[in-house]
Amino acid sequence: MSYQQQPQHTQPYAAQTGEPPLWAPYYGAPIGAAVKRFFTKYTVFTGRASRSEYWWWALVAAVIGFVLQLLTTILGAAGATVSANGTAVPGPGAIVGFILLGIFGLATVIPSIALIVRRLHDGNFSGWLALVGLVPFLGGLALLVLMLLPSNPAGQRFDQPSAV
Repeated sequence: MSYQQQPQHTQPYAAQTGEPPLWAPYYGAPIGAAVKRFFTKYTVFTGRASRSEYWWWALVAAVIGFVLQLLTTILGAAGATVSANGTAVPGPGAIVGFILLGIFGLATVIPSIALIVRRLHDGNFSGWLALVGLVPFLGGLALLVLMLLPSNPAGQRFDQPSAV
């Protein structure tokens, strides 16, 4: 061949074809890649996460949570009874639903916090701002606004190419 091909490792990751390396944010990530990166980087609190990475996972987590809640309701109604004082008592199947909800919650709480921190880094904010979410009502609203903000190029200071 008469042309010379530049080695791919010298090109910036934005110029490469395919998915960027794990240490870099994946702008315009499809849903599958966003979920894969969520579980691959489940304890990584450094680096950045794009809006698409964050919001695709938020959608997937909401759908899974809704399905598990629906399953709990259906299983609980299957053997429901009414107690002597007139209150409804869910059936024994509800316990299975609650256990599944608990397992899903425990399996995703740390990765979700890590994703929030990486998303804050992409907006050039400290990851410690995630603690704002602990303030009742207004903290969650403030965190929602921060998650909606666009990427800030100054957030590159949080990138660590050697990590992950």
